[in-house]
Amino acid sequence: MDKMSGKQTSLILIIVVFYWFAQYVYIPYQTPYLNLIHVSSNFIGAIVGAYGISQLLLRLPVGIAADINGNHKFFIIFGTFCAGISSLLRIFLPTGIGFFIGNLLSGTASATWISFMVLYMSYYSKTHQAIATSKIILANNLGMLLAFVTSTFLYDIVGMRWICFFSFTAGMIGCALSFFIHQMKPTKPQELTIMNLLKVGKDKNLLVFSILALIQQGVQMSSTMSFTNQIIKDLGANNTIVGLSSIIYMSSAVLFAKSASTNLIEKISKKHWISIIFYCLGIYCFLVSHTSSIGFICILQIIPGIATGILFSLLTSEAMQTIDPRKRSTAMGLFQAIYAIGMTIFPIISGILNERISIKATYSFLATSCLIAVFVSSTYFNSAARKIKQPQKWSSKEM
Repeated sequence: MDKMSGKQTSLILIIVVFYWFAQYVYIPYQTPYLNLIHVSSNFIGAIVGAYGISQLLLRLPVGIAADINGNHKFFIIFGTFCAGISSLLRIFLPTGIGFFIGNLLSGTASATWISFMVLYMSYYSKTHQAIATSKIILANNLGMLLAFVTSTFLYDIVGMRWICFFSFTAGMIGCALSFFIHQMKPTKPQELTIMNLLKVGKDKNLLVFSILALIQQGVQMSSTMSFTNQIIKDLGANNTIVGLSSIIYMSSAVLFAKSASTNLIEKISKKHWISIIFYCLGIYCFLVSHTSSIGFICILQIIPGIATGILFSLLTSEAMQTIDPRKRSTAMGLFQAIYAIGMTIFPIISGILNERISIKATYSFLATSCLIAVFVSSTYFNSAARKIKQPQKWSSKEM
């Protein structure tokens, strides 16, 4: 990587930090705040799920557009702008409806995450794609961590509107910095058609790891980013403790994302990493809903941090392994659109289960989903291993 490329990758990582700060600074207090203003659990689930709806609808079209015209810079500028503007809406309409619309706009911003990742990964060789993925996810998690630290220590002092103002400011700073990105040479339009790009949907490897990411993201959005905070609050924790719980989660995510960007990750096979972490995430869901200890729940937040830092990095890099580089934006768009289904549906189902049955029923559903992921990943890796070991059959034409 030359000096100019090094400066560009550093710039992209800085923008990523501001971008995700804007997207997550209000998240630790979103559910408790909505409860405080008497929004129903059903509607809270819909509000949290709204963040995934926009991504579900837009990520594949954004990926196709990015592959055809190669203009990642435009999508990064647009994404950071939407991240800031969404919180401006929350400032002027601090109600359930305002947060619902704001989350739809935040989801639109997150749909452009495709361009951040594909542009950043394009500076690295194929053999270093896993490391590149881990580095940009590290910046992603660092932005969230700084967001959670900010809201934890300032929420009780300034309230939700000022927290949303910090989100707006970070989005605008990220947007301004995005204009300094050097435009990459676009892919030749005549070499790619929409129908040709859509053929990535037949890639079995991409689909399997997309489904696993769907479960991981759905469980994370429903538990760590939403109802776990409410459980802690209901147990008597103040806003600072709620924030510290989120800080522990994100600190763990940053630490383990850093580990995933080194050779340490190679000490254990990817099959075992994925299965073990999903299994631990299932145990997390069970324990969180069956304990009355705030301190124990805070410690348990390390587990979803591991899932975010290592598991999601592995799922992303593995999903892209068999993809033609010219179709990477479309493939990333499909990958992110599929896991956005989990980010949309899981919170809605969780909200309904909590409203009609109990919080334990919600977390039992999430734990079961993790165990299903363990089965799917183990079955897929074992099937792939058998195909590799299967002896070649000689045909008469080859003799």
